[in-house]
Amino acid sequence: MGVNCTLEVGGKTAMLTINRPPLNTLSRDTLYEIEGYLDDFESNDGIRAIIITGVGDKFFSAGADVNEFAELADPGKARSMIQRMHHLFNRIESFPKPIIAAVNGRALGGGNELQMACHLAIASEAADFGLPEIKLGIIPGYGGTQRLPRLIGSRRALGLMLSGETISAKTALEYGLVNQLVPANGFLETALAYADQLAEGPPLAIRGILDAVSRGMETTLDEGLQIELEHNVSIVRSEDAIEGISAFFMKRKAEFKGK
Repeated sequence: MGVNCTLEVGGKTAMLTINRPPLNTLSRDTLYEIEGYLDDFESNDGIRAIIITGVGDKFFSAGADVNEFAELADPGKARSMIQRMHHLFNRIESFPKPIIAAVNGRALGGGNELQMACHLAIASEAADFGLPEIKLGIIPGYGGTQRLPRLIGSRRALGLMLSGETISAKTALEYGLVNQLVPANGFLETALAYADQLAEGPPLAIRGILDAVSRGMETTLDEGLQIELEHNVSIVRSEDAIEGISAFFMKRKAEFKGK
């Protein structure tokens, strides 16, 4: 168990909980800890889906630890820290296994940027979302200026970032910032059930979809189609593809092995 995060593994799903109450802030050490867990998840074939959430029901994460802001006054330290966080959040976004943000409460600043980097997001009806950095005279630093417009469109994203306004979970769903809303009562159980369902899917096909979408979003349509083509040619010959097609015709549940 880490100092700033706790890990629970059930079946093929790992749940990583930011454990820094009351705000679950993302200190430098917390983010490094998450990075270490990603190393473990990537090398462990038994883990097929990951949930990231926050302890309690008030905050998913309030973002960066303000106690570390003084260090950012040094341009060299600021550049180094932000670049490392960009690398971490890019890694989450391009991770070969599905990462689901289970937004149990407020997701602000870096906490909102963290959930944006995840492949999917499930939100408690009690959650809200914001990038309030403008109110401190600064700008989002962990990818918010780039990911938010890609997720909800530039007009809406600019409106939220320039005002520092927070939005409700319902509005986040309407904007496309999250995939699903869940009542606060039984929230984690629902998120785990969703992750478990993904974990039973074919690992090679899931990895192919994640990669094709992640890389394809940054290319032309033709280049993206080429990425899709290469994954198709590779996966269609796999044991999982043979198993999936066989199970379909035999009307039984497929047992995917990631081969």
